[in-house]
Amino acid sequence: MRGLDAGQWLVRIEGALPAYISVQQYERTQARLAANRARAEAAGAPCNGPALLGGLVVCGICGHRLQVSYEASGQGLTGRYSCQRRHHTYGEPRCQQMAAGFLDDHVVAQVLSALAPAALELSLTAAGQVEARRAEVDRIWRQQLERADFACDRARRQYQLAEPENRLVARQLEREWEAALGERAHLGEDYERYQQQRPARLSAAELAAIRALAGDIPALWAAPTTTVADRKRLLRAVIESVQVTADGATERVQATVTWAGGQQTHTGLRRPVARIGQLSYYPVLTERIRVLAGQGLGNAAIAAQLAAEGFRTPRLHERFHDGEIQQLIRRLGLRPGLDHDQRTGHGSLGPGQWWLAALAREIGIPAATLFGWLKRGWVSGRQDTRPPYRWIITADSAEVERLRVLHQLPAGYHSRRRWTGDGTPDQHLERQGARQS
Repeated sequence: MRGLDAGQWLVRIEGALPAYISVQQYERTQARLAANRARAEAAGAPCNGPALLGGLVVCGICGHRLQVSYEASGQGLTGRYSCQRRHHTYGEPRCQQMAAGFLDDHVVAQVLSALAPAALELSLTAAGQVEARRAEVDRIWRQQLERADFACDRARRQYQLAEPENRLVARQLEREWEAALGERAHLGEDYERYQQQRPARLSAAELAAIRALAGDIPALWAAPTTTVADRKRLLRAVIESVQVTADGATERVQATVTWAGGQQTHTGLRRPVARIGQLSYYPVLTERIRVLAGQGLGNAAIAAQLAAEGFRTPRLHERFHDGEIQQLIRRLGLRPGLDHDQRTGHGSLGPGQWWLAALAREIGIPAATLFGWLKRGWVSGRQDTRPPYRWIITADSAEVERLRVLHQLPAGYHSRRRWTGDGTPDQHLERQGARQS
């Protein structure tokens, strides 16, 4: 019977044995311990990480809680929510992942907006708490004064009961009586100063300050004295869960906030993505750039026009940089740049030779990824001797296809150390081809 939950007990007799705490307090403690356990079905205890919705975010695809991970950046720790339960347990692909900042900002704005009507009640509660604390401090002061009066009275009675012929004893008792009277006088003066500085009832100015502070809930939220754990506890007090569903790898996310009590709020959000090709409006964006470039506009003018039309960057910035526009124009082949120049320090590019950026576009990967492969020795190349000292990669059609297959390997596959082999991708691809055959 010890393994059964309380709801499965056949008999429950309360008060049969003496206890240190009540049954209600015990049940509240057990419920809080269960909620603080680091398990898949529990939200877990609030931690000190900057991601505010840890334990509250739920995947809209599989229904599991999203896990929180952090990475160091120039602004400190950057949080990320990712659904990895099925990936870790069954080796399945990850459902979705997203940056924590944009989702935290949205939910915090929703919570602060919902708490705004409770500002008056909050101010009255805060004023009552301040007066209650002052009344408690005043009671402690009065107890100290009472003890000082008792000490003075006892010293007086001891002095009066002393025999006159015991002069040494009488002198000692007289000094103790005078010391008790002096301590009582100092304590009374301190109490009077305290009453002048902190009266039992709040003044009109103090009440107005409390109402103004309670009415400015965002200032309380952003106050330096409000810790991250305090913010997380406040969010958990009013929110049950936040369900998110990303539209593939695009920037579009559907968020459903379930409030305490069951009320839900549905919102469509935009999240930052890594590459411009992930944007849902990328075809519309490129077509618009073609039109603007065909009109003879420069990079700065195109960027300004796109910002005015509401196009946002992958990182949700309001305006594209001029260099980003130039790179897009070159990628679309509207204005050939350095990548279309075939000249090198040793003549022209030969058959099967690529500029690194051009080959990265051909494969469909970031140039930084291909450069990392070059440093690891996964591709062969040399650096041009002519400024701007670009890298020349040697890759025929078979090599280009091999790199495409290499790019399709699962995330993290390249950085793992295998039990056999030297860790080069050629051996992994050979084993993969052998398994398929």
